[in-house]
Amino acid sequence: MFTGIVEEVGEVVDVRESGDVVLLAVRGRTVTSDVSHGDSISVNGCCLTVIDTGGVTDGVFHLELVPETLKRTSLDAAVAGAKVNLERAVPAGGRLGGHIVQGHVDGVSTLLSREPGARSDEVRFSLPAELSRYVVAKGSITVDGVSLTVAATDGATFTVALIPTTLSDTTLGMRGPGDVLNLEVDVLAKYVERLTAGYLGGRGEEARSQ
Repeated sequence: MFTGIVEEVGEVVDVRESGDVVLLAVRGRTVTSDVSHGDSISVNGCCLTVIDTGGVTDGVFHLELVPETLKRTSLDAAVAGAKVNLERAVPAGGRLGGHIVQGHVDGVSTLLSREPGARSDEVRFSLPAELSRYVVAKGSITVDGVSLTVAATDGATFTVALIPTTLSDTTLGMRGPGDVLNLEVDVLAKYVERLTAGYLGGRGEEARSQ
């Protein structure tokens, strides 16, 4: 589990195909300070497993992207030199500085516009129709691994306000219109939906989407 509080901006150093799997090498000196084989690291909001068997060298760790990950996330477009948000799994007893983030990407979004302010930016993203019911004003959403508060939503888009720390310490300060990013909605909203489905008259998805 993660919190959506990015620990560092890392860099993709190598991308290779091996059959239907993509092997990804990422440099992140902070997140590799205590990493072990099998540990989970969030890369742009996607929970991935470290597969190093010979140890980490120069802060570089290795990951495998299976077809499901490539299909559902923006990592299918990863290239050497790309900057990525990195976060280690939160330890038991650690601070939950953002919100509960699983690292299970629900869909991708396109950055539509950004309005720079004196020190902060207001950014608007597209919102996939199948995820819109989980997104509410003042609720939580994860964008490329960053825990954010929804400022407003019209069902087809949502807007967030990026504070100076987010702009300087994550890749969101570098993104522009047209960029594709990973989304994870609040898992608590999905559990509430499932638990209350029986009270909606057994109409399933039709009832839940109204």
